[in-house]
Amino acid sequence: MRWLLIALVVVASAACTTPPSGPEQPRKGVEVLGTIPHDTSAFTQGLELVDGVLYEGTGLEGQSELRRLDPTTGEVKQQVELPSPLFGEGVTVVGAHIWQITWRDGIAIRRDRETLAEVKRVTYDGEGWGLCRDGGRLVMSDGTEELRFRDPETFDETGRVTVKRNGIPLVRINELECVGGRVWANLWQSDEVVQIDPNSGDVLATVDLSPLRPADVPKSDVLNGIAAVPGTDEFLVTGKNWPTIFRVRFRTG
Repeated sequence: MRWLLIALVVVASAACTTPPSGPEQPRKGVEVLGTIPHDTSAFTQGLELVDGVLYEGTGLEGQSELRRLDPTTGEVKQQVELPSPLFGEGVTVVGAHIWQITWRDGIAIRRDRETLAEVKRVTYDGEGWGLCRDGGRLVMSDGTEELRFRDPETFDETGRVTVKRNGIPLVRINELECVGGRVWANLWQSDEVVQIDPNSGDVLATVDLSPLRPADVPKSDVLNGIAAVPGTDEFLVTGKNWPTIFRVRFRTG
C-alpha cells in the first residue's frame, strides 16, 4: 500500500508540474508585395514608419545610429551617430520626439524628431532590446519573457507582463511594433514574428518569415526590424545587414 501511495503522489506531482499547453496558436505565412533596397552596413535594431518617414535605429558599439529613410527608395536622408561605447537598440516616435534605447548601457535617449538631435537622457535597469508605443504607454523588451511598460514622457516603468506561447514563457523577444492594440515582435535568432496581446501576454499568432532570408546572408545576421504601414494591414520587415526591406502581408496558411 505504501508503494502504491508513493506512486500516486509521483504521478500527481508530475501532472501538476507539466506546463499547460493551451490551444495551439495559429501559424501564418507571408506574402511579399514589394521590396526596397537596404543598406547592408545597417545592423538593424529598430524600424518604424511614421508620416511618410521610415526611422531606423542601428547597433554595434562605435557604429550605432538613428536614421531617417525614404520608405520608397531606402535612401538615407539623415543620420546621427551614438557616441561610443553606446550600443543602439529599438526606437519609437512619441509626438515630436523619438526614444532610442541602448542594449546594456541602461540609457534611453530622447531626440527631436525633425533634427534627430538629443534632447535628454534617462537611465533604466536591465537590458534594452525593442521599443514601441501602444497608445498612452511604451512597450519595451529586454530579451527575456517579459515586456515592460513605460511612461512615454518620463520613461519610468509602470508595469510588466510575461509573454507566453501555448502557456509556456517565450524568451528572446526582440524588436517590437505596436499596432491596433497588439504587439508584433521579432524573436532573436529566429525567422519568426509573433503577435502578442500586451494586456494578457498571450501570443495570438506566429508568422514564419524564413522565405525572406537572403541566401547569401550569414545566420548571425538575423531577421530584425518590423514596421507597420499605417492605414493598411501591411508591414515592412528586414534583418541585420540585409540588402532588402520587404513590404509584406501576413496570411493564414
